[in-house]
Amino acid sequence: MNKIYNNLSVENLTKTKWFNQFDEYQKQEIKKGLKANLDVSFYAKKEFDWEQMNEIRAGLRDNLDVSIYAKSEYSWAQMEAMREGLKDNLNVSIYANPDFNFLQMREIRWGLEKNLNVSIYAKSDFDFSQMKEIRKGLEANLDVSWYAKPEFNWIQMFCVRKGFEENLDVSIYAKIDYNKHQMDEIRLGLRDNLNVSIYAKPEFDWEQMREIRLKLMKESTL
Repeated sequence: MNKIYNNLSVENLTKTKWFNQFDEYQKQEIKKGLKANLDVSFYAKKEFDWEQMNEIRAGLRDNLDVSIYAKSEYSWAQMEAMREGLKDNLNVSIYANPDFNFLQMREIRWGLEKNLNVSIYAKSDFDFSQMKEIRKGLEANLDVSWYAKPEFNWIQMFCVRKGFEENLDVSIYAKIDYNKHQMDEIRLGLRDNLNVSIYAKPEFDWEQMREIRLKLMKESTL
């Protein structure tokens, strides 16, 4: 915001050439900030759309350090994730990174709210669904090192986490050699106390595994 306009009233400012460079939605956000005596210089910039301006204005209203997220490289949703973190006195610098989308930022924020070791999953290698599975494991005090690996998709992670929750020996199937369906067949076999070593082999597809598992289950009831 040009210093030459600093001492103008809101009414007179809205008549300037500077103000008229903004679209109607941006103008509304600037006027709202001026009327609330906020330092609109943080967001009265062409590179911010009105939704980004709104998030910065909301942070100024709550006396937050908006300099952390008042950057055009962040979408309004990313800004919101950081603003919410600042409101909760969280260390948002952990996820104040444009490489994280807002869903990833949200997963990291939720982990910080519960005092989890988010450094395990606050990595751009993990998508938000993978982050969610790791976060849930940490919340349950599980050894997430078994599945906190980018090469596992979120469903594979879920299968391993589910195995931990059921007190199963996940080391048998927590391997990248198995896809999500194979993992699930082995997990179900372990849950039913079957000898999964018979079919826990990567060369068997999940349908073959299921066929063997169901046969073993039938034999166990004889």
